[in-house]
Amino acid sequence: MRFRVFVEPQEGASYDQLLRVAQHSEALGFDAFFRSDHLLAFEGDGLPGPTDAWATLAGLARETTRLRLGTLVTSATFRLPGPLAIAVAQVDAMSGGRVELGLGAGWYPDEHRAYGVPFPPLGERFERLEEQLEIVRGLWLTPSGERFSFSGRHYDLADSPALPKPAQQPHPPIIVGGAGPVRTPRLAARFADEYNLPFQTVDDTVHQFDRVREACRAAGRDPASLRFSAASTLCCGRDVEEVERRAAAIGQDLAELRSKGLAGTPDEVTARCREYGDAGASTIYLQVLDLSDLDQLSLFASEVFPALG
Repeated sequence: MRFRVFVEPQEGASYDQLLRVAQHSEALGFDAFFRSDHLLAFEGDGLPGPTDAWATLAGLARETTRLRLGTLVTSATFRLPGPLAIAVAQVDAMSGGRVELGLGAGWYPDEHRAYGVPFPPLGERFERLEEQLEIVRGLWLTPSGERFSFSGRHYDLADSPALPKPAQQPHPPIIVGGAGPVRTPRLAARFADEYNLPFQTVDDTVHQFDRVREACRAAGRDPASLRFSAASTLCCGRDVEEVERRAAAIGQDLAELRSKGLAGTPDEVTARCREYGDAGASTIYLQVLDLSDLDQLSLFASEVFPALG
């Protein structure tokens, strides 16, 4: 099982804070550092303000050496697909081939209003996401020297040189995630290298993974060719008092964290990780909300890594 650190910088984080967490994660042996792609805090003032996801990852690409880097998830409303394919390919080259692209439809209207980003209705957002997935993959997969064209309802590309090419071949892994019962599984089956389900109970994870596997079979794809992952909030402490303190520090209800997150002592967190693994997740993203608490990551690495071998 792979463990990845996942942060939410829109809640308040500078680039230097993100760099410190990423480098600490790399030193501890975590597989990857992922970040959200949001423009507005969900709670509080979000100071010092949002940081651009791909600008952040470009910086981290040059200041880390092994850690994989990516987004959970870039919103299709934020970027046009052609420039997005260019940016991700460049960051992939800057990292020596360590980038992964999580791409979603977008869902938070307030951040769109706050920064002047159009926010179409849900159906159109999913249409745009599907076209973006097709375009980004198409640009990356077009052989050098050939051209790529696309004519869709929302995007048209004519005679594109489809450059630059990413360092990873055939392309950086693409992640599609979410708990939707129909459209999300269909898009994952068609386009994704990994399907991610965030913040669900183990039972709900089993049910949703089955939906995605069925979508793969309906599309003529072997479900074993798709990697499955889960994302859960981390709240781990050496004893009950430390767990309670960490839950309070991030403003989370401990009972809710125990239901859908990785909350408790290292032994309890290890047991929950095993449950997600038994559900089919080969990768777990640890949502870390207190970026000043590097000790929690150290505790997880020293106690949970060895227990899961």
